[in-house]
Amino acid sequence: MKALATHPYYKVRREINSIEQKNVEYERTLYLYEDKLITQHREFPADKVFDMSYRELKSGEEGTLFIHTSQGVFTYIVKEDPAEFIEAFKELEKKLLHKKDT
Repeated sequence: MKALATHPYYKVRREINSIEQKNVEYERTLYLYEDKLITQHREFPADKVFDMSYRELKSGEEGTLFIHTSQGVFTYIVKEDPAEFIEAFKELEKKLLHKKDT
């Protein structure tokens, strides 16, 4: 099945060895399908994702994508505006609501 939309997000992990501490950034991808949303470590059924929102940080270099689900709110650091990804979700949400009504 082909993804309806994808968007990169970043995870920063602090790694410590015997002589230094450094932050290592990992690029990952969100995948939106007709029946689910997949991240590196989580999978949400599409009908359990209630909303998505985005807040740009003051630096303007990155922001936070909030994914509101039946399991709670999950946050993802993004460097690009996720407007197209959010719009794809909104379109999917309309389709899912229409299916429930029929």
